[in-house]
Amino acid sequence: MSKDFILPDIGEGIVECEIVEWLVAEGDEVKEDQPVVEVMTDKAMVEIPAKDDGIVEKLYYQKGDIAKVHEPLFAIKPADGSSDEAPAKESEPTKKEEPKTEEEQTSSSGDTTDFILPDIGEGIVECEIVEWLVSEGDEVKEDQPVVEVMTDKATVEIPAKDDGTVVKLYHKKGDIAEVHKPLFALQPAGGVQSSGSNAPQSHVDPDAKTSPSDSKAEAEPPAKARQGKAIASPAVRRLARESDINIAEVPGSGKKGRVLKKDIEAFKSGEQKSAASSDSQQPQKAAATSGGTRTEAIRGVKAAMAKQMMSSVSTIPHFTYADEFDVTDLIALREKLKEQYKEKGIRLTVMPFFIKALSLALKEFPVMNAQVNEDCTEITYFDDHNIGMAVDTKIGLLVPNVKQVQNKSIIDVANEVTRLTQASREGKLPQADMKGGTISISNIGVIGGTVATPIINKPEAAIVALGKVQELPRFDANGNVVARKIMTVSWSGDHRIIDGGTIARFNKLWQEYLEDPTSMLVNMV
Repeated sequence: MSKDFILPDIGEGIVECEIVEWLVAEGDEVKEDQPVVEVMTDKAMVEIPAKDDGIVEKLYYQKGDIAKVHEPLFAIKPADGSSDEAPAKESEPTKKEEPKTEEEQTSSSGDTTDFILPDIGEGIVECEIVEWLVSEGDEVKEDQPVVEVMTDKATVEIPAKDDGTVVKLYHKKGDIAEVHKPLFALQPAGGVQSSGSNAPQSHVDPDAKTSPSDSKAEAEPPAKARQGKAIASPAVRRLARESDINIAEVPGSGKKGRVLKKDIEAFKSGEQKSAASSDSQQPQKAAATSGGTRTEAIRGVKAAMAKQMMSSVSTIPHFTYADEFDVTDLIALREKLKEQYKEKGIRLTVMPFFIKALSLALKEFPVMNAQVNEDCTEITYFDDHNIGMAVDTKIGLLVPNVKQVQNKSIIDVANEVTRLTQASREGKLPQADMKGGTISISNIGVIGGTVATPIINKPEAAIVALGKVQELPRFDANGNVVARKIMTVSWSGDHRIIDGGTIARFNKLWQEYLEDPTSMLVNMV
């Protein structure tokens, strides 16, 4: 007998998502943790994996449909043929029982339910507890945020599934919680076997709780009662962002305070501005203080980057090589073509030229597009030039890569650069775009600076940092001083497989393509 996979709740008021792509078809066999469907919320693109081995019997939505949280996404027949009522899988009780009860599992005492941390895909198996928004003994309402957690992708608020009383918090602030395991225990408000030892205590002394918090929970929508998070669909959140409106400030007229499109339109007309003006005055008070300190934990993308960089510098012997490029002709060519392609909806910057020229040079120096294993006993050469580019985002530095540059035109590369940059800054970058890079470019020049010592994006073998373009005096062929646009490029290479002569010759070829763009065009296939 088949069982339904229930779309998990990933918090932040997200109640639905769009089906971007089914990665399997009805009748396909799937393995545990194999991606089944790619969905999009207003926060990110997420791959949802299978929880068990089995056969996909039914896909409940089509591509482009809107799927609801807590409702079936697809049906799967377990490989062992067992029904969804079989409780036995004693070796992994929480992981195997979780789909049939929407990430809730009855505790052994029978009067509480454990909230199971859902699997949000993309290989994420754990998250850090950033802040508990409730305490043991607190009453909570359905959809009220209970805990704030952080993965290496984003910070997410996890809400309660039902009204009830928090009986047990299984982790402390700063602890690491694992997917498929209990996060907290809740005594349902309906009083399932009300003889539980913990639940009654929360009602013994109601005056111990501050009455404003209780009345606020009754008067306001639960999703906005504590942290100002609003319940809204991805389309409404997108409308709020496009209108430059903080959706947390918009009163919701829908069920449970859900913010609707008409609420956004009403807010735009000039309502509810007093709260925003009063909040804007608070930073001035903070500015008057001095002599203090502030300590923050390193989490999420920044923590992942810290680990990656530490591993890179401690295992790869770096060496740096820098040179000057005269990009006067390249910039002139780009200026000439920019408006022409802008009319076609193509944003043409200098980055696509750098990426394509790099690919042409890699054909002549394949060792720059290679990787070594941990023991440095083998070297692997890649046919595909998957060239990464560092993107500065609100959550930290991301390095998506343009796939198979060797097969793309400059316009193809330009379109990919635009897509990857926008997706990174909007928090909607698919995990696939972060994987498989073979060499990277960091464009520090858009912020400032000329020379850098970039850290290799392990396990790649090389990375280059582009400095800012400066108009500087140089001598022409006749000895006259002329103004030229000069950029400094700084390479870091893996000295185990790349020597100084190799990187110098490779850089010289790359330089020729960029300083004389016609030579690049001639060598393009």
